[in-house]
Amino acid sequence: MEVLNHYSCLKTKEFRHKNYLICSIRRDDIMHIRLWRNLQIDVLRQKGEISEEDQLKYFESVVWPTFNQDNPRQILMSFFYEEKLIGYGGLVHISWEDKRAEVSFLVDPSRITPEIYEHDFTAFLTLIKMMAFSDLGFERLYTETYDIREKHISILETNDFQREGIMRKHVLINGKRIDSIIHGCLNE
Repeated sequence: MEVLNHYSCLKTKEFRHKNYLICSIRRDDIMHIRLWRNLQIDVLRQKGEISEEDQLKYFESVVWPTFNQDNPRQILMSFFYEEKLIGYGGLVHISWEDKRAEVSFLVDPSRITPEIYEHDFTAFLTLIKMMAFSDLGFERLYTETYDIREKHISILETNDFQREGIMRKHVLINGKRIDSIIHGCLNE
């Protein structure tokens, strides 16, 4: 797969692990991502559905201009299995000075079965650590996960993300107060 546009801050255009690949987010992928986000609002920090127009505006005004920045606030990657788009994610809330970022991840809802999701998310974490630690020289990655996502939390902890804290009753989902769990992974 040829990557035409990529983040200039990355030395490597794509990262591969087994049959998985991440590369800088592509224009062709953003409407798939919009649909996936709208179907999974309950696990995201997204308050309402995203229209096609809103998605285009966001990428044109926020994402595409960062491709040429030395220190973008986020780096979004398209995620593939056997050359087929299955998700996206990346590094957000980047602190270049502190060499840390939050990991973001979302997969096509059709792949959210226990076995498939575990393989996909594990591969993504492997790839994002390669990018963050080896390519960018970051020291720390972290995540925030709602406690209703037990499988997601289990996969994080299996992949060297240590539970660091709980933000109690942090969000309201379907009328219920939900805790957020913070995990961290160090470049060791």
